Amino acid sequence: MIESTPPDPDAAAPKTALDIHDILKILPHRYPFLLIDRVLELQRKERIVAIKNVTINEPFFNGHFPGLPIMPGVLIVEAIAQAGGALLLTEVEDRANKVMVFTGIERAKFRRPVSPGDQLRIEVEVKGWRAIPRMIAAKMHGVAYVAGKRVAEATVSCQLIDSSRGRGEGPDGTGDGLAAE
Repeated sequence: MIESTPPDPDAAAPKTALDIHDILKILPHRYPFLLIDRVLELQRKERIVAIKNVTINEPFFNGHFPGLPIMPGVLIVEAIAQAGGALLLTEVEDRANKVMVFTGIERAKFRRPVSPGDQLRIEVEVKGWRAIPRMIAAKMHGVAYVAGKRVAEATVSCQLIDSSRGRGEGPDGTGDGLAAE
């Protein structure tokens, strides 16, 4: 009789939640610019829900604003983009050689201040996704909540490009890496 171990049903299934260690493997951002702490839900190419724990130790609170610490709205939009980036980058095998760049921000609205002690719940939904050789582009709508109340929202567009672009050398070994190929 041959003994075998039954296959692990979770081994092949994609992760639907990510801890900080998983996020660090996916996103290139690091302290002080990594703005998501955990992914609660991930539906491939569709939706992601992430959280950011906002603490008084955030470096931006030193100057925004002394005596009235408020998280800058632009950083809330960046957190939305990073959550979307985590979703986008899970689709890319060679993500170590890629970088996600903003290509647009539309309809950004800020409704309530975010303060130390708040937990941002960031929900991002993919509105459009296009993949062609050497490039992936996406448009996503994100909403940030604190205690169930909407604090900000924005539609962000981004593009995943080779990280070698823009480093002073083009694909032919000369010139500007951002030149048309």
